[in-house]
Amino acid sequence: MASGQAPITSSELANLWMAYQEKTMMLRILEHLIEHANAEEKQLLQSHYEGSQKNIETITAIFQQEGAVIPIGFTESDVNKGVPKLFDYMYDIMYLHMMTKIEMSLYALFTGGSYRKDIHYFFTGLTAEAQMINGQANQFLLEKGVLVRPAYVSMPKEVTFVHSNDYLSGFDWFSDKRSLNTIEVSLIHHAIETNLVGMQLMIGFAQVATNDEVKKYLTKGMKLSKKIEIELGEFYRQNFIEPPASHAGKATTSQTTPFSDKLMMYNTSLLTTFGLGSNALGTAFSLRNDLPAKMTLLAKDIFAFAHEGGKIMIKNGWMEEPPQMEDRIKLTR
Repeated sequence: MASGQAPITSSELANLWMAYQEKTMMLRILEHLIEHANAEEKQLLQSHYEGSQKNIETITAIFQQEGAVIPIGFTESDVNKGVPKLFDYMYDIMYLHMMTKIEMSLYALFTGGSYRKDIHYFFTGLTAEAQMINGQANQFLLEKGVLVRPAYVSMPKEVTFVHSNDYLSGFDWFSDKRSLNTIEVSLIHHAIETNLVGMQLMIGFAQVATNDEVKKYLTKGMKLSKKIEIELGEFYRQNFIEPPASHAGKATTSQTTPFSDKLMMYNTSLLTTFGLGSNALGTAFSLRNDLPAKMTLLAKDIFAFAHEGGKIMIKNGWMEEPPQMEDRIKLTR
């Protein structure tokens, strides 16, 4: 422990450990993407890569100061260099855009669970870094015409209040039910956009996985992403809005794996966990009862998928165990 500093708490240890797992995974993914990126894309990817390296060094130093073992995370053995690219035109930046969304949420949560000044400051910096890279990726994709903006609406001219419980009702073709409000449109757009990028990731991962069980699981993930996109997209179509879609960012036909099955399963697990959180947010903030009902049903599918993935990871020895609380109660006969 550093001189004059309080020992790190259980939540701080957990947050640092999870950040180490995510950051080491990102290094391996970025190594493959950078290898095949053009000069313009490479600059943005390299910036995040170098930032991740420094962040891993900071976490390692804290663990060493506290006398904690350094996690394994993901190493050079989890990426194969010199293989054909797994994803095509612009997917590298689309992936970066998606993953920095996750990092923004993750590290903001970790900031709230940090109490020691240096660790709180560290996660504040990680959050700001993720926001900066996400903004750069966002602008890059918009300029290239790849990222689809949410639907435009007329600006409100007066403040109104809800006076009828009909506002909570779902859509019905045969009655005068309200259209989606802008909060609901925003939540649906985010879910569809993320699942479209995630679906291509699952397609690419599934075709290069070496373990048959993993291959089947990732194929199931591809189908689940497609199901979410279709069913939530129907809410858009009912309101005569076309769901977001992009001509870019597809998996190639490469059959040579750049990544270990362990890494691909972890990345899938991270996306699934984020999907559950997004679904919960959508359920909480939507006031049209048919939308939370749909999201609740989809959440059951996502949870079942996540649970199955956890069992596969444990079966193959790929799930690194988080730090445990000491057993303070010894059970005796």
